[in-house]
Amino acid sequence: MTPVRTDPTTPTAAIAELGLRAELTESLAARGITTAFDIQARTIPAALAGRDVCGKAPTGSGKTLAFGIPVVERVQRARPKHPRALILTPTRELAAQIAGELQLLIGNRRTSVATFYGGVGFGPQLAALRRGVDIAVACPGRLADLIRRGDASLSDVDIVVLDEADRMADMGFLPEVRRLLNQVRPDRQTLLFSATLDGAINVLVRDYQRDPLRAEVAPDPQVVDRTTHTFLPVRRDARVATAADLVAKHGSAVVFCRTKRGADRVARQLDNAGVSAVAIHGGRSQGQRDRALASFARGTAQALVATDVAARGIHIDDVQCVVHFDIAGDHKDYVHR
Repeated sequence: MTPVRTDPTTPTAAIAELGLRAELTESLAARGITTAFDIQARTIPAALAGRDVCGKAPTGSGKTLAFGIPVVERVQRARPKHPRALILTPTRELAAQIAGELQLLIGNRRTSVATFYGGVGFGPQLAALRRGVDIAVACPGRLADLIRRGDASLSDVDIVVLDEADRMADMGFLPEVRRLLNQVRPDRQTLLFSATLDGAINVLVRDYQRDPLRAEVAPDPQVVDRTTHTFLPVRRDARVATAADLVAKHGSAVVFCRTKRGADRVARQLDNAGVSAVAIHGGRSQGQRDRALASFARGTAQALVATDVAARGIHIDDVQCVVHFDIAGDHKDYVHR
C-alpha cells in the first residue's frame, strides 16, 4: 500500500474520536494527550474491534499507545499461570517501559501487568504468575524458560502483540517467537508493529495474522531533519580523547561500541579522561542496567556507553550527541542508534 506521507510525530486526530471509554479518554487528557499520532489514529479503531493489525512506522511514532490502548481496553481477567494478553519485545528496557505505560493506561482498574525477562531472579515473576497476570510483557527467552519449567502457559492468550518485530529478527529471536506463537490459541488477535515489514517480518504476517489491517506511516520528506552527521578521521590512539571532548562539548552523549568488553573498556577510559561514564550492555545484570540508565537520565553520568542492545527501546530525553566509537554493523543499526 502507498505510505501515508505525514510526519509520524504530528498529531492527526482527536483521541476522543477513536472509540475509547470515556474514563480512559479523560485519563489521557489529564496527561496532556488529547490528539492521536497517525499510526494511532489508523490502527486503534480496528484493534479495538478485534481485528489483526500490521503497523509499519518509525521508532518514536507512538506505537506503544497504538497497541497499549486496545490491549488495556480488551484484555480479560487471567487465571493463575495463564496470561490473557502477551506483548513480546526484544529488550528488557523496552519491556519495562511498555509495562510502565500500560500501568498509566490501566489507572485504577484491576487489570494486572507484569514483565518477564532475564537478568533478574525468577522469584517475583513466579509470584506474579501464581497470582494471575492479565497482561504479560516479555522477552522471548525468559518466557520460553518459564513455559519449559511449567510455570506459565499461553493456552489462554487471546491478544498477542509483537513489538519491534524487525529488531527481534535482527537479534535472532524469530525461531523462539514462532514457537511461542504456536502455543497461543489459534483464534487470537495479533497486533504486529515494526519499522520494516519485509523479509522474515512479512513471513510472520503471512503465517500468524488473519487479513490484517495494514497501516504504513512514513516520515514526511518535507520535514527538516535537524540532525547533523559528522565524520571525524581520528587515529586509533586519539579516539578516547576525541570522544571525551565530544561528550564535554555537548554535555550528554550516548557512545556506541561494538562489543560488551569494548563498552566496559571505553567507559573506564572516559572516566579516566575526566568524563563521568556508565556502561550498559547485555552482559550486565538488570540492576546494573537500571542504575546506569537512571544515572545517565538524571545527569550524574555524562556518557552512556552502550552496545546495540540500547539502540532501540530506551527513551531518554535531551541527549545532545550520539558517538559511534565503533562503526555500526549496517545502516539499520546506524539509524536506530
